[in-house]
Parts: sequence; structure tokens; C-alpha cells
Amino acid sequence: MQQLVNIQQPYIPELTDAGLDSTSEVIALNELGEEVSSNIAVERALTIYLDKREIITLMTLGNHPELLILGWLHNQRIIKDIHQLKSVQVDWETDSVAITTHSVVENLDQKLNHKTVTTGCGQGTVFGNMMEELDKIQLAEQRINQSMIYKLLETLSAHNEIYKRAGAVHGCALCRKTQISIFIEDVGRHNAVDAIAGHMWLNRIQGRDKIFYTTGRLTSEMVIKVALMDIPVLLSRSGVTQMGLDIAKKMGVTLIARAKGKHFMVYNGHSTILYDAKPVKLSASTKRTMH
Repeated sequence: MQQLVNIQQPYIPELTDAGLDSTSEVIALNELGEEVSSNIAVERALTIYLDKREIITLMTLGNHPELLILGWLHNQRIIKDIHQLKSVQVDWETDSVAITTHSVVENLDQKLNHKTVTTGCGQGTVFGNMMEELDKIQLAEQRINQSMIYKLLETLSAHNEIYKRAGAVHGCALCRKTQISIFIEDVGRHNAVDAIAGHMWLNRIQGRDKIFYTTGRLTSEMVIKVALMDIPVLLSRSGVTQMGLDIAKKMGVTLIARAKGKHFMVYNGHSTILYDAKPVKLSASTKRTMH
């Protein structure tokens, strides 16, 4: 007689499914004074209540609110164990999310006492306890082929759906080699990274063999959050800030920026890149002939 194997399912708190459309159609006038139908991004306020206590208001597209809240709680180190969460209930009639826990969050006042409003679109917020985690992080080195970077950028070019329709948003992706696990867009890059963190937390996805892509700048906040997600490689089509670079060096995050087409700049983690697909470098005379 065959014995049945009891496979325990991972714990998932009660979650609403309250994602909304990210764009709306409006009429604008073009440079000729003609009426043109256009799409714009819909920015919404979402106030977080933790066990009936108001914590903070996030500005978001509202397309993945539950993942955003899960990732925000996890990245801010407000709640470290998903088993502590009983429910996450998003209500757009009140523009709020009610988070209920099984037990009181310890040292919540201390965790919320110090916060830093970060740079960039939408203005993110980093709480002091998040910074305390950095000294405990040991990221695993991940080697990357140049050809893999090019293939991944080519694959990513098919995304950014909301940006293509309406602009005004940033996109982030969780990748493994040249495959995209999830791509999320939001009004702020910090929201998109938090939503991906929520996806990883909910599905017990490890970060050590992943690459994180963002369309936004590699600021201190982006580097910190990716390090907290245990992801060793951060890739962007935009630039790097000095603090972002300093923290990447401290944390061991490979930092690749200004990545577009065949061009990219490695600001940290140079030894992890294998240059196996170097573009042909044209001489000055050849360039003049081509022009």
C-alpha cells in the first residue's frame, strides 16, 4: 500500500486581491493644438495601519498593493517573520490597508522613532532599524557573463508596459540569469522594489542567485534594499549616486549602471564580470568615414 506524503504548504496570511488599473485615458492637446487621446499613470495614496495604528502613507499605482505592503514591512524590518502576519486587507474606498498581526510587534515605537526621507520620485522612507541590519549581511559573490547582461537587457526591453503607455513610472525586475521572474512598475522605484520583496517573501524565493534590475538611479536606498533581499547584483539603465556606490562597496553588491544596448558601466564588483562579448571598438578614422 502506497504511503501518502504530507507536504506542508508555506504559510500565507489572509490577503485581499485589490489591484487596480495603473493608467487612465485623458484628452490632451498636442503641439498642433489637436485633441489627442492619451494615457496617464494613476497615482494613489495608500495609508498603512498596523494593528489599528497609522504608520505611513505611500504613493503608488495600486496595481500590486498587497505585495507592496508585504515587501515594505519586510524591507523595513518592521516584521521579519511572515507567520506573525494574520492579514493584509486593502480598501480603496478609504485608501488604506489594515495589517493585523497574531501578536503585538515588539519595539514598534523604537523602530519608527527615526526615519529618513530618501531621494527620488515619490520620496521613499527608510526607518532606522533597517540600517542596523546592514552589518549582518554577507552577500555571496555571483559571476556574470557580459553576454548574459546583453541577453537580459534584450529580454527586459519587452517590458515597461505602463511606461510605454503613460510614462511617469519606474520598473523593477527580479531575474535569474537571463530569465525574468517578475517585473513590476510603480510611481517610485522604492515601491517597485518593495513589491518584488513582497513577492519573494510570500513565495520563499532566495535572492543569492538573482539579479535585480531597475530603471531608476542606484541610490543608497536601492542598494540597501537589494542587499537586505540578499541579492548580490544590481543592474540599472540609469546612473549611480556616491552614497549608493559607497554602500555597494561595503555590502559587496556588484553595481552595473547606464546599461543600454551594448553599453554598461561596472562601478563595483569588477572581478565578477567575464567579458566574453566585447563589442568591436571602431577607430576614429572609421567613425569619420561612417559619418
